Amino acid sequence: MVHNVTWPTWQELQNNTILVVVASVLIALVIKSMDYAFGISGDEGSLWKGLLGFIYGSF
Repeated sequence: MVHNVTWPTWQELQNNTILVVVASVLIALVIKSMDYAFGISGDEGSLWKGLLGFIYGSF
């Protein structure tokens, strides 16, 4: 097992780390925008019900 391990080079490690950080930030932004749109991020007693709550409340 010790002889079959292939360690990544420093450049490959940096590239993969940057890829993981960028993907994590993008996924976090998507989840945050969904929370904002559906009004999940506010408290139950809060007047803010998100973008969809505002749209539905205006009809």
